[in-house]
Amino acid sequence: MTPDHACETDADDAPRRRGIRSFVLRAGRTTQAQTRALAELGPRWIVPYADALIDWSAVFGRVAPRVLEIGFGMGDATAQIAASRPETDFIGVEVHPPGVGALLQRIDAAKLTNLRIVQHDAVQVLRYMIAPHSLDGMHIYFPDPWPKKRHHKRRLIQPEFVRLAVSRLRPGGYLHCATDWQPYAEHMLEVLRAEPGLTNTATGYAARPVWRPASKFERRGLKLGHGVWDLMFTAK
Repeated sequence: MTPDHACETDADDAPRRRGIRSFVLRAGRTTQAQTRALAELGPRWIVPYADALIDWSAVFGRVAPRVLEIGFGMGDATAQIAASRPETDFIGVEVHPPGVGALLQRIDAAKLTNLRIVQHDAVQVLRYMIAPHSLDGMHIYFPDPWPKKRHHKRRLIQPEFVRLAVSRLRPGGYLHCATDWQPYAEHMLEVLRAEPGLTNTATGYAARPVWRPASKFERRGLKLGHGVWDLMFTAK
């Protein structure tokens, strides 16, 4: 996945103004196939952003466990997870057109019916489109670590964002994060442990669940001796 998501926690918290954001806009080339997918498949699988709660059971046409992913990059792992867990409905949130177009192609190729996309800032999606205590899980994989100290305030996993995320999880719902940057893993662990609404499922970092596929980038890094850290917390 592309690690291009961050939370600008130094911004004003008025959501309809600049507010906190879950992303940083970056240039990226959208291929012709991705552009075609956006035009032809987008109307079927993309849920338009709205400043209002969405009836997700009506969107999916069933009542089922529901998991939201923030920043799915090019969507490879997202599609694999959705295919392996057909009993669960997934909402993928991403702003970058190349990634949205790529995931639309994967949805079409795999004939997935349990996956929808919202192409918008995830903070606003959580705040306005997702009802409190309605999610069974949330995935945040390889967000931008913002390694420079002066940029640490832009990291997505910050106390105020975590409070919002927890408020959307049902009791027993899980928050699963993963990173390949050890200082960010340590930061995540500190922030998540400090959130009173969460319980760590492990003594520290968790084992990668079998349903989270390792990406090509991740496998290459592991062969080179680089680490990957998973964190799995549940809502009280």
